[in-house]
Amino acid sequence: MTIDDAARWLRRNDGYLILTHTRPDGDTLGSASALCSALRRMGKRSALFKNTEVTERFLPFVSEFFAPAGFDIEHIVSVDIASTKLFPVGFEGKVELAIDHHPSNSGFAENTLLEADRAACGEIILELINTLHGGPDKREADLLYIAVSTDTGCFQYANVTENTFLAAAELARAGADTAGLSRLFFRTFSKARLALEGAVYSGLRTYMDGKIVVNIVTLDMVRRTGVTENDMDDIAALAGKLEGHQVSVTIRENGNGTCRVSLRSGAAVNVSDVARIFGGGGHAMAAGCTVKAGPEETLGLLLPVIEREMKG
Repeated sequence: MTIDDAARWLRRNDGYLILTHTRPDGDTLGSASALCSALRRMGKRSALFKNTEVTERFLPFVSEFFAPAGFDIEHIVSVDIASTKLFPVGFEGKVELAIDHHPSNSGFAENTLLEADRAACGEIILELINTLHGGPDKREADLLYIAVSTDTGCFQYANVTENTFLAAAELARAGADTAGLSRLFFRTFSKARLALEGAVYSGLRTYMDGKIVVNIVTLDMVRRTGVTENDMDDIAALAGKLEGHQVSVTIRENGNGTCRVSLRSGAAVNVSDVARIFGGGGHAMAAGCTVKAGPEETLGLLLPVIEREMKG
């Protein structure tokens, strides 16, 4: 689908339940909530599936959009979800429209609006709202600024394009609280989060003469520092601050015999290819997967694959 195709489909139908992905981040939550708001402005019945993993940091922005009990669902839309493995806990159903920016999207939906050159799904939703309404209102601008800024590390990541900055400027013109939101999401941290960052930095490991840097977050580290899920936003970015590396790996122990892996790289290495081997996916320079193993075993499985990818 194109933006225009998706806009026609949304105008034609009603009763939308909008999905965000498991362990929801600012892009899926901000984008889905902005879309929900825009649909309500059209007089459409629209609500978000109540994702139980939404953290306290994001809850004030999205809770008003959660579906009430007995919400009459006619159509299901997913936002920023690349595969059925990322459906929110407790959801069962068929997605009719998937809006996404991940090139690894598996094509699970009946219709897909996929723009893989976008840094954040929020950029796509902004274009969609422009088509539906001529522009976002103030609340939607805030939500989309959260989406775009958090998925780009406050415009620092390599996925940022000219269009990303144009989108941010448009959101600022529409009234987004850029200063307040940037302070909240990028400059305000709990003592527990800072303690975890200290543990992460002191425990970084390097391989291949520093070309690979690894951050392992164990359950013991979580217990010792006292962090909650609310403190874990963008934890995968920490390892990537070490100079001289080409690939950064964050392995987070889940506690159910699995580890969540986040991979980041420069343009020379496609980490999406690495993640895909383990059933995951993402972008060329930012990808992830879940491995059924403990932290050390997960690292042992990953390193040979990454090294092979780096050697080409």
